[in-house]
Amino acid sequence: MQARIYKRPKNAMQSGKALTEQWVLDFVPAEAKRPDPLMGWAGSGDTRQQLQLNFASREDAVAYAEKNGIAATVHEVPAKRLKIQAYADNFR
Repeated sequence: MQARIYKRPKNAMQSGKALTEQWVLDFVPAEAKRPDPLMGWAGSGDTRQQLQLNFASREDAVAYAEKNGIAATVHEVPAKRLKIQAYADNFR
């Protein structure tokens, strides 16, 4: 079982920062999705990819993965870079 642990990013379409402090454990899909012959919808027999676990901290997520024997990779959050500029810089 493989999984990835990451911090939920901020929604680009909204200014709010709700749920951005949570860490998420997602399972890597074990098999590729294929179209259903009758309806044509994409699906697979792997039900673990529907599961998403939320944790309050990175350490909690890593501890859960180690306790349950899940090989998890942690994706760190990139450092936030602010570009400070004045409104007058738009007209140069």
